Amino acid sequence: MKKRTFYYIALILGLSIILIVTLFRPQASRYEGFRAHRMVAHAMGGIEGLTYSNSFEAFEANYAKGTRVFEADLLLSKDDELIARHEWGESFTKMMGQEKVMDPGTHAAVWTFEEFKNAKIMGKYEPLSWDDILDLMEQHPDMYLVTDTKQIEPEEIDQIFTKIVESAKQKDPALLERIVPQIYYQSMWDAIEDIYPFESVIFTLYQTHDSDDEVVRFAKEKGLAAITMSETRANENLVSALNKIGVPSYVHTINDPKTILKFKRMGVYGFYTDFLEEDDAGRVGWLEYLGL
Repeated sequence: MKKRTFYYIALILGLSIILIVTLFRPQASRYEGFRAHRMVAHAMGGIEGLTYSNSFEAFEANYAKGTRVFEADLLLSKDDELIARHEWGESFTKMMGQEKVMDPGTHAAVWTFEEFKNAKIMGKYEPLSWDDILDLMEQHPDMYLVTDTKQIEPEEIDQIFTKIVESAKQKDPALLERIVPQIYYQSMWDAIEDIYPFESVIFTLYQTHDSDDEVVRFAKEKGLAAITMSETRANENLVSALNKIGVPSYVHTINDPKTILKFKRMGVYGFYTDFLEEDDAGRVGWLEYLGL
């Protein structure tokens, strides 16, 4: 009797271990390209608690954690060079810890390329130019780059994406296969398509007033790679409609694993994040496993 009881206990424990391993192992992706990955490092990812740095060290730290898809904020410098920076302004200069290395009169100004490259972030992190990012893509052939162009007027879009395409072609035309433009309104599709027919394009919804139905129709018509939305814009009807046409949804910017599970139960596929890792999006929680 004791042997039988021990046998049943051992069996239950063994099955429990198998179930736990099954639940929490990362899920395989059904997509290819950048969509094989469910996490996008926001502004090259966070580093030592700092966000929005778009720095070389942030890239290195997050690549080492297994992240392969990186979003970069892209702006034109005063002398029209393409650089990775979220915004201009005194408060952002202070947020990046650059006020001590720049003259007070420049804190709120648009910097030249040289000023930008010489102003280390927090006194130690290296700012990235677009050419620096292309170098990283060349050195890391499994890296994807999602553009977040902070200037979105038609003439600015034309200038920025012309630079993106021409510089990539000069270095290695194959790099363009791993560059994923992010568009902010429907007509931006045509503007970019006129410059270069990128393989994958993401539509991010935070600046558009399009209805959910309009978003779904546009995604289907253009064969968009993904739709990105804020936590407040995400809803089950929109996500479900996109899933039905094979377009995955991403939500930004998420740094809490519990929030990831909430949106995954809604049907969301991927997430922009500062600090989480690829495996955090692939794990299955108990409620998700049970279909709740």
